Amino acid sequence: MANESLSKAKEAKNDEFYTQYHDIEKEVAAYLEYNPDVFRGKTVLLPCDDPEWSNFTKYFAQNFETFGLKKLISTSYAPESKKYKYGYQPTLFETEAPHFDADKSKTHGKIFILDHDVTGDGRINVEDLQWQYLEGDGDFRSPEICKLRDQADFIITNPPFSLFREFLAWIIEADKQFLTLGNMNAVSYKEVFPLIKDNKIWLGVVSGAKEYFIPTGGVKKMGNTCWFTNIDHGRRHQSLSLMTMADNLKFSRHKEIQGRNEYIHYENFDAIEVPFTDAIPYDFDGIMGVPKSFLDKYSPEQFEIIGCAEGDSGKELGLKPFPRELKKLNPSLRDGQLYYIDEDGIPQKPYARILIRIKQ
Repeated sequence: MANESLSKAKEAKNDEFYTQYHDIEKEVAAYLEYNPDVFRGKTVLLPCDDPEWSNFTKYFAQNFETFGLKKLISTSYAPESKKYKYGYQPTLFETEAPHFDADKSKTHGKIFILDHDVTGDGRINVEDLQWQYLEGDGDFRSPEICKLRDQADFIITNPPFSLFREFLAWIIEADKQFLTLGNMNAVSYKEVFPLIKDNKIWLGVVSGAKEYFIPTGGVKKMGNTCWFTNIDHGRRHQSLSLMTMADNLKFSRHKEIQGRNEYIHYENFDAIEVPFTDAIPYDFDGIMGVPKSFLDKYSPEQFEIIGCAEGDSGKELGLKPFPRELKKLNPSLRDGQLYYIDEDGIPQKPYARILIRIKQ
């Protein structure tokens, strides 16, 4: 149901899902543990946010001095420019400001800046945020927001799900460090996977189902979401503890592995099927097909990523086309995807696989 909700949200362009404070706190803590000074003296840009509601803004503003930030910038998208419409009412925070403009409130985005003590209490925190209307609607692709991007050291946000590809390209184009949420399925996008394979980006620390606040009220659970980043953290350097192939076949907790004489070998590529990350045999030096969730445990010191066995990417890797007569036995077969023949002689296509090899 969680994945179904995400799909429906994408179709409806209902991209407004506000990340909960504790999810941000838990994720960012991992980067601070690895490098306590990771944000010190840096400018952080939070685009795609509604600063009055955003927990990203609240979190980084409250921790401004603790992190040693130089500057915090948070921007929002104009209500009238959003594809997903709902009853809009400006907050008291906005309407009570001397520069409130009822028309601009609907058609212009807003920018919040935090860089010094405004209240005079000797601290820099959320109370010192200052805001103005943007010149435009706040679209991250606009020249106005691109200029802010180019001035920032870090870009951190939960972008619109339907614009994930474009948003990531926007960050990579500027060669910035970033932390952003997305659907786990994005790892196989042709614009994303090569960056993961080349260790230019990787998954964050806390993946899985998350609950998001929605602007119409309430909470919506989204499955299969994860953090994408190029900020280093300690977990990606922790090697997995693995068993030998013989021990997996004898002791694995998965019935698909335990009791077999050998691992399944694909028919159209020289590799074995490993349906669970904890069933990867450390003494096998060939290529293995593993679930995409493997990337949540991937250590570049332990593994080499060979490629993604999906569609055009699979064809480029050299996956052989399936014999057309097999289509009668399994209509789901597709060229560019792995398949094997089960004990009953039926061709089976595993869910999307990433091909890896253990580094020797």
